[in-house]
Amino acid sequence: HSSIAAASQSSRGGDSADSSDIKRAKKRGSYNCGRCGLPKKGHNCNIKTPISATTTPADSSLSVVSVPSSAVSAFRQPPSNLRRALSFDGLEDRASGLDLLRLDDRADADSFVEPDLESDLDLDVDFDSSGLPASIRWDVLRRLPPAGLLSAAKVCKGWRETARKLWRATEELKLRVPAKVHVGFVASMLQKCPGIVRLSLRMESDFDSTMLACIAFSCPNLESMEISIFDTATNRINGDELGRFVADKRNLKSLKMEGCSNLGGFVICSSSLSTLWLSDLHSLSKMVFNCPQLREISLEFSCQENDSTDLITMIEGFGRSCLKLQNIHIASMRLSHTAVLALTAAQLRGLRMLSLVLGSELTDASVAAIASSYPNLELLDLSGSGISDSGIGMICNVFPETLKRLLLALCPNVTSSGIQFATAQLPLLELMDCGMTICDPNFPDPTADGNDCESQKTSTTNLQHINQKLIIKHSRLKKLSLWGCTGLDALYLNCPELIDLNLNSCRNLISERLLLQCPTLENVHASGCQDMLVGAIQSQVHNAFPAVDNHSPSKRLPDGSKRVRVPYLLSGESPEPDKKRRRIERLPCNVLVD
Repeated sequence: HSSIAAASQSSRGGDSADSSDIKRAKKRGSYNCGRCGLPKKGHNCNIKTPISATTTPADSSLSVVSVPSSAVSAFRQPPSNLRRALSFDGLEDRASGLDLLRLDDRADADSFVEPDLESDLDLDVDFDSSGLPASIRWDVLRRLPPAGLLSAAKVCKGWRETARKLWRATEELKLRVPAKVHVGFVASMLQKCPGIVRLSLRMESDFDSTMLACIAFSCPNLESMEISIFDTATNRINGDELGRFVADKRNLKSLKMEGCSNLGGFVICSSSLSTLWLSDLHSLSKMVFNCPQLREISLEFSCQENDSTDLITMIEGFGRSCLKLQNIHIASMRLSHTAVLALTAAQLRGLRMLSLVLGSELTDASVAAIASSYPNLELLDLSGSGISDSGIGMICNVFPETLKRLLLALCPNVTSSGIQFATAQLPLLELMDCGMTICDPNFPDPTADGNDCESQKTSTTNLQHINQKLIIKHSRLKKLSLWGCTGLDALYLNCPELIDLNLNSCRNLISERLLLQCPTLENVHASGCQDMLVGAIQSQVHNAFPAVDNHSPSKRLPDGSKRVRVPYLLSGESPEPDKKRRRIERLPCNVLVD
């Protein structure tokens, strides 16, 4: 830089100087500050580098994500394996976080979150020993996985400072804790990120009170915490420890925890908590919720017959201290009509999503009680209940203008007539799950080999479920699940908006009696189906709508600037059959088989 400056000065002053007399610039670092231009010796520059960035992980045991607050709203909430009914990906956009599980699996540059650094580029002109500007160094290092970021910090002082700022700028952290990793590993990572507000731990080792205390100490501003427990790990937290943690975290808004079999009983008091998901609960002696801001609760109980939890007392407490509840999910084999009556007596006027799963004692009377108390439901999940077509009729009479998602899986008393009636009377329906409803008792249960507690034996008295046909015509239905409907032998679908169809284990469905008129279909699940049926599905989705002919002729505007489509009735020309026309291609449909 000094040689260029000297040459320009001599030319302006009129002095003739030979280029050989000009000394070459030194290749080592500049003696002046790259930000303000002042000499570096004894100088402390006040111009700071920007600190908003995103560290997106690769596939490693540690994953870190930092997101500017302005960029969070552009992403959709991830679908969690903790829940089944209250969150459906693709049907509802939520602005409460990033899909971190998807980001971990992507390796392309499009998966990274780009911070807005344009306004700070004029201030950040610092260069390292290799001539790399600080802004570019920041943009490169933020894309490294955590292990790479730790290694980059050892290169030089400038890289170490950039890495330190990246860690401090992290707002969302996801850790996979291997089985042999000590709690000190988690503590060291949390200390590097003092600004964490969203924490997700995937535990392959036991989760105990020491780990919970470490999180409470290291994350003073924590707003969201999710704990996933692997099969090899155990959640050892008891109810008192969980209650103290929630009470101490004044900013905590979301808590999701798996493997809560050792709670025993708990009292949760929080003025900020709005989302609570607890799974694997068993024999709770007490459950007290004092959360006036709670809007979504999910309680999944283990499927052990000796469960002694008093669900009625728990549900009655909702009406006293959780009046803002909008989404309720309870999965328990102890659900009964009395529990439904307690829920209706709570008078939760803001309730929009209700999921009562595995309650075999729930009947059409329970449906009537729900319909009379909560007429504005958008989602209703009564999977595993004993309702019949009469209950479906009551649902259609009460919710024709609000209900968008109806889940009736594992309901042995529901027939194809009830399903057809529901699709005909619910015009806003977007998702319907009727898995294992139309079952042939001569076929084995496709879920019998799994560990899912929703598996139930099909009633052998329902012989009317054999050889049924299903005709559905709906203009807004997007997802339809008929998995395990072994009693279904004919299916006719006319759903122009359908994108996902689940026909897994429909072993009795005849290929000649299958008709799919769904031009936007993207995925068809056909695992466990006959080969002839799979071939018929592939033939219909691949050949029935391979392309759409564009029959309108193309004409230019009077000035010849643009070609537009003009119908034949306006153009005065007759269609030419021999003329080649453009064909509008559509994305192929995926037929998913084992």
